[in-house]
Amino acid sequence: MPKVDAYLLGNSEQSCCVQNIGGIGNFAYLPSHQSEYWEQGVLGWDTGPGNSLLDLAVRHLTHGTKIYDHNGSWAALGKPCQSLVDRWLQQDFFQQPPPKSTGRELFGVEYLRQCLTDCHTSNITKSADILATLTELTAASITHSYRSFLPQMPDQVLLCGGGSKNRYLKQRIQYHLGGIPVSTTNEVGLSADFKEAIAFAVLAYWRLQLIPGNLPTVTGASQAVLLGDIHRSFSGLST
Repeated sequence: MPKVDAYLLGNSEQSCCVQNIGGIGNFAYLPSHQSEYWEQGVLGWDTGPGNSLLDLAVRHLTHGTKIYDHNGSWAALGKPCQSLVDRWLQQDFFQQPPPKSTGRELFGVEYLRQCLTDCHTSNITKSADILATLTELTAASITHSYRSFLPQMPDQVLLCGGGSKNRYLKQRIQYHLGGIPVSTTNEVGLSADFKEAIAFAVLAYWRLQLIPGNLPTVTGASQAVLLGDIHRSFSGLST
């Protein structure tokens, strides 16, 4: 997605991080277009858990009667344990330099079980406090990744994905970023709900036009390449 983000959301005046918060968090860092070689400065990688641990925790805490924390309103009632979040951030993935990616194979059920055990041993027993602490991990892991591995902090952050609707999570990201404005891609004209579908349409168009869709600086690929295969359909043939 970073190359698509760069051409749809980059601008000539400000640098930006386009932060997707799905099950896993990932982002594209877009330098301003002032430099002739700005595309080479585009970066991106996975930041860690997005909604994965939060949704699993809600299922666990409600015995399956709820599947997510609407607007983060439940977590907003609690108080995060910063010392526990700091300990979690010492996990190997957060310290690993990019390029890197992760998924539910790491930040899944077993990881949540360990988090719940850590909460218990830290005397965090209220459900709202547990959710607030897990939300803090998502927010802190995003900003930790920026500060640890970007050449400089962005001028603004644009959120997308399901987690962009979590008001409490957005507030916590804003807290950790201080004066850097945090908004959503909706506010700059690109639907957060349909951004991924739009991106795949752009990638398909680039493939037809023989335009490489990847950025080696992001993925660590050896060169820019065409993405995907073209399969043309023919009328009159059975399927």
